[in-house]
Amino acid sequence: MKPNNILSSLSYFSIFFAPFLFPIIVYFVADKSVKHHAIKALWAHLVPFITIVCIIVIAVTLGISQLSQTVNGGILIGVAILAVIVNVYFFIWNLVRGIKVLNEN
Repeated sequence: MKPNNILSSLSYFSIFFAPFLFPIIVYFVADKSVKHHAIKALWAHLVPFITIVCIIVIAVTLGISQLSQTVNGGILIGVAILAVIVNVYFFIWNLVRGIKVLNEN
């Protein structure tokens, strides 16, 4: 295994220990081939965070809206389910991508 592959895969696996910090540090310290993976890993870590922020914004917006509680609850549950699906997808994607990069020649 090459050190570049290990560092690149750690950028993806950092979802477990330092989702934002580690890819940023790797981006500024490593060479060009590793930077590519670091920035992709950073974006893959940011998407779940953005979905959570969107849920909070939607919840606050629905809280001040004039719709019925049933409609608000249905919309919020639908958005939350969609966010969970997106977050699980990106979590699995980070694991798969980290394993693929680690196994590259």
